[in-house]
Amino acid sequence: SYTIEMGPLGPQWKANPRPFICSIEDPTKQTKFKGIKTYISYRVTPSHTGRPVYRRYKHFDWLYNRLLHKFTVISVPHLPEKQATGRFEEDFIEKRKRRLILWMNHMTSHPVLSQYEGFEHFLMCADDKQWKLGKRRAEKDEMVGAHFMLTVQIPNEHQDLQDVEERVDNFKSFAKKMDDSVMQLTHVASELVRKHLGGFRKEFQRLGNAFQSISQAFTLDPPYKSDALNSAISHTGRTY
Repeated sequence: SYTIEMGPLGPQWKANPRPFICSIEDPTKQTKFKGIKTYISYRVTPSHTGRPVYRRYKHFDWLYNRLLHKFTVISVPHLPEKQATGRFEEDFIEKRKRRLILWMNHMTSHPVLSQYEGFEHFLMCADDKQWKLGKRRAEKDEMVGAHFMLTVQIPNEHQDLQDVEERVDNFKSFAKKMDDSVMQLTHVASELVRKHLGGFRKEFQRLGNAFQSISQAFTLDPPYKSDALNSAISHTGRTY
């Protein structure tokens, strides 16, 4: 069961009594089926056990989908997206690891998600046979969707219905405005990226060349030259 308690700002999830963090390190290329199948494995180490387990992206994906299925009333952050090509390039692996770390940080800090039995199985099971058994058990969980509400223990304090409805309406307005604003920001940022890769890039290169030209001009005046200033102007040009 999961408990809601009254906090200073109203109802809130009861904190995990055994808080922990979890590291994701050492992405390593692995093979199976005599080299036919290749994948990247990550070393995942929860602080409360200190015992590492090794997980592939597909294991993270399985956990993510179980969370979406069970906790329909809780916002679960997206995993980094799948990619069909370039999966074994160093830049992609490092980028995915950083995003998995951010995802894991959210998971371990959430008072409900961090206590989910399927998450504990993901963090602790090191045996292939036990992994499959725990996986099936999680997939047979009947307390999902609306049934999840049956596992919630609510506060005894009386809640003013009008106040609750008003707070819910305010949150709906906020969520819609935030969603629209994030979409707008994403669109504007994408347009800027496209321009910087195109027209702006050439303009900045022209600006950089102009700074470099000034720097080169100053080197032609040996008696009065200033190495520090020259170096700064040249650096500015190279940066642009």
